Amino acid sequence: MPTEKISITTAAGHELSGALEMPTGLVRGAALFAHCFTCTMQSKGAVAVTRALAAHGIATLRFDFTGLGSSEGEFGRAGFSSDVDDLVSAANALFARFTGKILLVGHSLGGAAVLAAGARLGRDKVAAIATIGAPSDVPHVLHNIHGDLAAIERDGEGEVSIGGRPFKLSKSFLDNTRGAQLLELLPRLGLPIMITHSPTDQIVGVDHASKLFVAAKHPKSFISLAGADHLLTDAGDAGFTAGVIAQWAERYMEAGEAWPTPESGIVVRTGHGKFGTEVHTSSHHFVADEPTSYGGDDTGPTPYDLLNAALGTCTAMTMKMYADRKGWPFEGTTIAVTHDRNHHDDCDHCEDEGEGAQVQSLNRKITIHGDELTAEQRAKIIEIADKCPVHKTLEGHLHVHTEESAG
Repeated sequence: MPTEKISITTAAGHELSGALEMPTGLVRGAALFAHCFTCTMQSKGAVAVTRALAAHGIATLRFDFTGLGSSEGEFGRAGFSSDVDDLVSAANALFARFTGKILLVGHSLGGAAVLAAGARLGRDKVAAIATIGAPSDVPHVLHNIHGDLAAIERDGEGEVSIGGRPFKLSKSFLDNTRGAQLLELLPRLGLPIMITHSPTDQIVGVDHASKLFVAAKHPKSFISLAGADHLLTDAGDAGFTAGVIAQWAERYMEAGEAWPTPESGIVVRTGHGKFGTEVHTSSHHFVADEPTSYGGDDTGPTPYDLLNAALGTCTAMTMKMYADRKGWPFEGTTIAVTHDRNHHDDCDHCEDEGEGAQVQSLNRKITIHGDELTAEQRAKIIEIADKCPVHKTLEGHLHVHTEESAG
């Protein structure tokens, strides 16, 4: 996905570092993602989920909380309420750029933070909230801190270890974290909530999801992330989670830019990446792009992929239509199509193209499935392959007419 670097100024006056993942094509809405406790916006889960949401048309902002990653400020003096303040500042940055209500998505303690931020922002600004492996009680994160917390209470601050990394925490951090009452907030939230959690989560047990679900009011949903670990280190788990959230949130988010729906042919619209382009038919839409090796974002097939696909799919449909009409035991086909930009040396009609002309070819390899087909039937099906309409169009006298449209 096209990624933009974003700087967010907090109410406390320091800068937060953020990354905005933009859809390649039209924008359906905007979302804000909160990463897990002591993680950063570059964690595998944060990157995978925000990019997957962008692939579903939702522009998604992730950022480093105060004192983490590339963001300014002191993590050890911040605490949970500071995370909520950061989310409100980041949400305001989204409101300045996009219209409509936003989706809030939080991972682990970030899930607890988006619930609290949703209460602060209110129903006029938030469309829905989704959590991933979130704790039902904020003080739960203190169990992941290794150090003498009693000494910090006594001395005002001290060194600890979280996830194998050293941090200096203040007494105010501990007080701030212990004072958060999440379950009391949920019944008053008044927003659609989706709770996703792995039943085998070894860091935040699935019983936390049960408590959140019981405390929340409808509309509420629960999705089990069976087999996923707490940090969503598997890209497949992250993609599944983001896909489910995106489909669920569409019911509650206001529509963004309207998708073109041509009565015939297609309409293409340039997108937010360097080459990414959205393709619309009367009932479908998808993205075309170039690979990263050509400077694209690789968010969809290339134009030549689509050309190859047009020939391959039309060939397969024509073969099946003919075999079905004949009542033959045809069980399908596998077709591989490649494009050759310079086919001049082995072209059998190069004189028609003029000396020195570049002759291009589409190369088609067809595998016919169906052990009961006779040799004659197979030969006839291969013969019919050359009669598919796209094949005839490509080999016919095709002219492209171009004119400028008023809008």
